[in-house]
Amino acid sequence: MNWDTYHFDELTAGKLYEFLKLRVDVFIVEQNCPYPELDDLDQESVHMAYMENGQTLAYARLVPAGVKYDLPSIGRVIVHPSARGRGLAKELITKAVDYILAEWQVNEIQLQGQVYLQSFYESFGFMPISEAYDEDGIPHVDMKFTKNKM
Repeated sequence: MNWDTYHFDELTAGKLYEFLKLRVDVFIVEQNCPYPELDDLDQESVHMAYMENGQTLAYARLVPAGVKYDLPSIGRVIVHPSARGRGLAKELITKAVDYILAEWQVNEIQLQGQVYLQSFYESFGFMPISEAYDEDGIPHVDMKFTKNKM
């Protein structure tokens, strides 16, 4: 499997469009949730993606510490509807955690997950650090991963 990472200035216009279209198609259209998708975090982030035959099938945005939270974070975790059920989400989270720990030399990672995915994230060692709350009409929970606490 070919997983790639891109800093914002490495993205072509076509690749950026593809990532943003997938994010809008899933988070806004599929989940029927109008919210400001373009939040000025993309420019500081690392974009991780898995592609087959020129199509992005899995994607996450890795945000450095101090940009959104005090800790680095994983967000915009998506698997294309046509590729669900293949284990790509598990591989994506594993690769995202590994990248952040190795490249940014940190021991903790934060994420804001949808509540229905809480047990999924817990399977990687993320633990809730907030109560459930409403974010744009969808229940979310803040979670934190601490290295060597798995």
